[in-house]
Order: sequence, then structure tokens, then C-alpha cells
Amino acid sequence: MTTTMEASVTAVEKIISYKFKNKKLLEEALTHTSYPESVSYERLEFVGDAALGLAISNHLFLTYTSVDPRQLSLLRSANVSTEKLARAAVRCGLYRYVRHNTFCIVDKIREFVEAVEKEKDFSVVVYGGSVKAPKILADVMESVAAAVYVDVDFDLQKLWVIIRGLLEPIVTLDDLEQTPQPVTMLYESCQKSGKFLDIRQCRDGAKSTASVYVDGELVASASSDQRDIAKLDAVKIALQKLEPVLPTIPMTSDYCAGLDGPFEIKGAKQKLYAICGMKKWRKPGYSTEKDEGTSQNKKYVASVLIGTPVGRLKMLGDEKSRLKDAHNSAASLMIRALQQGKYI
Repeated sequence: MTTTMEASVTAVEKIISYKFKNKKLLEEALTHTSYPESVSYERLEFVGDAALGLAISNHLFLTYTSVDPRQLSLLRSANVSTEKLARAAVRCGLYRYVRHNTFCIVDKIREFVEAVEKEKDFSVVVYGGSVKAPKILADVMESVAAAVYVDVDFDLQKLWVIIRGLLEPIVTLDDLEQTPQPVTMLYESCQKSGKFLDIRQCRDGAKSTASVYVDGELVASASSDQRDIAKLDAVKIALQKLEPVLPTIPMTSDYCAGLDGPFEIKGAKQKLYAICGMKKWRKPGYSTEKDEGTSQNKKYVASVLIGTPVGRLKMLGDEKSRLKDAHNSAASLMIRALQQGKYI
């Protein structure tokens, strides 16, 4: 083991608060296939995928004693998705110690890390953020979990005690209920526009492939080791492709009725932009609906338009004396309406 790798192993042991009996396992877990003349994490990843899935399943089964299997399956998928595991690798700092020899990976990891660090106000991202998660980060999380699992003699309970802290925050049932489920959103949007949706799934060896058809035409497909994740990824791609043809839904401040607190939100434009980025929605577009009065007594009304999987949402703001304030009013009301409608 090189001096650099010894330092990486020591650093990762501190991160997970566990000292390996066989440090070679952790060395393998941190090594990508592109790194020359070294054993990569491929075999460990295979074990880690199954071990993490079972550990999470056990936790959810014991935590949610009255939840049906469909919801448990959605919860498990959310907690072991590429997005979730990659974010965990960023939050705990594990991404710094991946050993590889591929330059393109560096840019992808850096872009993702920067995006996650900007989203600190959003503690749980269930269905994807503004930048696609690099699979290598999720792979390393699975591989490190597998290294621990093998090192504790395949004791699943010990693995969970050691690894759980890295997976925090665990996606909960409340998180799922507060975030629109992509599959449900796609069915609803197709139903509203009179289109027939068909999601087909097949398995080829270890890979499951999901294909989304709308009115008989293939719109999107995705593959994963896990059936649920393949379906979720394919649906998310389909939602992005179908968004431009969905209807525009006009909204007013009436949509915010029943919410406590002031409608005006400081820095609402920036916050709405961040929300749309996190949700992978089309970025907000602003229009001036009213521009009247003299230079000393101006009256502005602005609207904001965003694209969501169920359609374009358009919100009209309140009348203001400055265009900047009119934009902020429209953004504030849009955020409040999204909260009321449980989009966020």
C-alpha cells in the first residue's frame, strides 16, 4: 500500500469511525477500475448493493410497522438511489479519497459537489438535484459499505450501526409525502392531457431496464441494477421531455390562502431559482404585465412562469412601484403557492 493510500485509508476510517482488521478491503473499496495495476471496487460494489438494500429494508420494516409494501419499496429506493448515495459521499467527504485515473470524472465530481454545497438549505433531496449525480460516488459508498460488511464477518446489524451515520438524513415517509412522486406526476400529467401512458420493464442479466411509452411512442428509457430505480430514472427523463407540451396553469394569490406569515419573501427570486434547480424544473421566466404611470409614480405588475412535470405554472404578483419589487412579489407568491400545493 502506498503512503498516499495509507493516508486515505486512515482518513476514511476516521470518517466512518471504524478501524479495519483487513485494510486491503478499504483500499479496494476506494479504487476505480480506471486505476492501473490495482484491484478495483467492482466485486465489493456487487456485495454492497445487496447489503445496503437489505440493511435499509430492515430499518424501514422496523420503523414503519403499518406502512404497506409499496410505500416501503419507494422509501428503500429513495434511500439507496444513486442520487442519495452520491450526496452521502459528498456530505461525509468520502469523495475526496476515490482513487481513479479518468480526467472526465474529476469535472463531474467537482460540478456535483459544488451543486450539493449550494443546496445546504434543502436537507433532503428525494428525486434528484440540479446536477446529475456521478455514479462513481454511489459506487464507492456501496463498496465502502461492503468492505465494512466483509470485515465484520457479514454481520448485517454491525454494518448498519457503523454505516447509518453516513446515510443521514434518512429519507422518511414525511419526505416522500412532501415531494411529488415522479411516477404519480407522470400519470397525472398524461391523464390531464388525454395521453395514454405505458411503462414497461424487463431484465437482462443483472440489469433492469424501464421504458416509458406515451401514446405508443418511446419517450425515455433507463437501466439500473434495481428495478425501482430504473423505473424512477426513466420517468424523470420522460417528465423533462414532456414538460414543453404540458398546459400552462394560471395562478393568483388565492392559491396562497390559508398559509401563515407574510407573502413577501426576502430574496424570493434567488430562492425560486434554487428550488427550480433542485427539482430540475425549467428556470423561472419573468414578464412585465403592467407598466403604467409617470417616472415619479410608476406602477408595475410582473408574472413568473416555471415549468413543472404537471404543467407550466404562472403566477401574477402584486402591484409595486419598482420592477425589481414586482418580480420579487411574483416569486414570493409562487413559492407560497408551491408550498400550499405541496410541490415543495
